[in-house]
Amino acid sequence: MQQGRRKVFVAGHRGMVGSAIVRNLSSSSDVELLVRDRARLDLRDQSAVNAFFAENQIDEVYLAAAKVGGIVANRDYPADFIAENLAIQTNVILAAHITGVDKLLFIASSAIYPKQASQPISEMALLTASLDPMHEPYALAKLAGLVLCRSLRQQDGRDFRCVVPTNLYGPGDNFHEMNSHVIPGLIRRFWEAKSNEADTVVIWGTGSAKREFMHVDDLAAACTYILNLSQSKFCDVVDERHMHLNIGTGMDHEIREIALRIAAISKFQGRLEFDAKKPDGVPRKLLDSARLRQLGWEPKIPIDTGLNRLYDWFVAQNARARK
Repeated sequence: MQQGRRKVFVAGHRGMVGSAIVRNLSSSSDVELLVRDRARLDLRDQSAVNAFFAENQIDEVYLAAAKVGGIVANRDYPADFIAENLAIQTNVILAAHITGVDKLLFIASSAIYPKQASQPISEMALLTASLDPMHEPYALAKLAGLVLCRSLRQQDGRDFRCVVPTNLYGPGDNFHEMNSHVIPGLIRRFWEAKSNEADTVVIWGTGSAKREFMHVDDLAAACTYILNLSQSKFCDVVDERHMHLNIGTGMDHEIREIALRIAAISKFQGRLEFDAKKPDGVPRKLLDSARLRQLGWEPKIPIDTGLNRLYDWFVAQNARARK
């Protein structure tokens, strides 16, 4: 590692997760942040990534770059999800390995776990049964990245660590009316209904599916905490086959409950209509984050606080866009 400040590359710094990690690291006096947008560095381009790593003496990498989307996006663009994510992950991880990067944190996804995994889902559930077919291409790409990091640890002693976050929300999320995840999609619908004085908001699915949600700033705090752990402390809670850590809140909520909370935040007074023709996905998904808690980390942002913050952020973004 270089003397003085650590040179830290955040891949995907403009995304929701990457930008949260940048916010978290920006307050560290011993960190020199290194970021590149797609116009300057296309992470799908192997030669460009190799040249970038060769030109910069990088100490640490947070690999947050990914192509992500909700149920509809995963259904409609499966080839894009597997091909782009495989390219991004492989290029960055191998370039970090070749150039001797000290530490790397790969951010995977809870989609890597079996569709029918026992709840809450522990790290031990990895590869024990079939994936959710709806997210299989994306999940297989994330699995490949996780196994590549694990293999480089085992074969070459690289300190490359992996985390599996629960469902995330926060500033920088995707609020597209068709391709968004649950919380940003609901925020957009309730805001539009309130703005247009509509009397009904339609919500996809039955509302009975349960999900765990974490604010992205909590995830960023967990990621920096984990990468800053000593090698021995990290290895105390992982094993040779399951060298990754779940990151979650330990609580889940029905989609109906989340919708009612956002309706209250937006002051929407109309009716909620649940469209059972739209997919619910798996009935429940809750991660077991006991290993991370053994290491002394806990989330700090309650769901109501996080939802209020995100709704206010979304409204402010729309107000700025209109000026």
